Amino acid sequence: MDIAATVSVRRQNGQVVEDRFWGTEPIKSLASAMPWRTFRWYKGQKHYSGTYWPATMRDHVIYESRLELSRLLFADFDLSVRGIVAQPFLLKTVLEGKVCRHIPDYLLLTGQVPVVVDVKPLHRLSKPEVAFTFGWTRRAVESPGWKYEVWSEPSAVELENIRFLAGYRRDWLFSPEVLEVLRGAELEGVPSAAGRVL
Repeated sequence: MDIAATVSVRRQNGQVVEDRFWGTEPIKSLASAMPWRTFRWYKGQKHYSGTYWPATMRDHVIYESRLELSRLLFADFDLSVRGIVAQPFLLKTVLEGKVCRHIPDYLLLTGQVPVVVDVKPLHRLSKPEVAFTFGWTRRAVESPGWKYEVWSEPSAVELENIRFLAGYRRDWLFSPEVLEVLRGAELEGVPSAAGRVL
């Protein structure tokens, strides 16, 4: 069942557009949104925040945990993803007389429909408050035909492979002439210097 929700967005100039009906804010506005929360570092924090430079964006995108960084790496390798926005908006609704608010972790702009992503460790998904929040968020996000995804720990092997390959996404580090020669070479099955088979 769909629920009525509103969305608030922080624009590039710092202006906050508040409480628009969900599904009416133009995707262009959401695609250029600034992160909703202020980026934080503080002594003793239990998670590792930072910025990552995805080749998809050719700009830095923030993350608030190593798990969020993992999702960012996977998004950067997904050919359908054309844009990545961190903490893209604040969703708000009223349920059972209470105002509920939630800031998703990422908005992925794809060739099909936008994908709203929440990142959470698997062991926390069964907590009632998390299940409740993700439940109403899913209903709101999917009501205009968008996709909603809850993302947890990936396969360790797949993550390590993507981490290894991520360094090679920075095309300015490589000679265009050398890349052209390599692209024309038959390298399948040839071991790399790192011991991996191509």
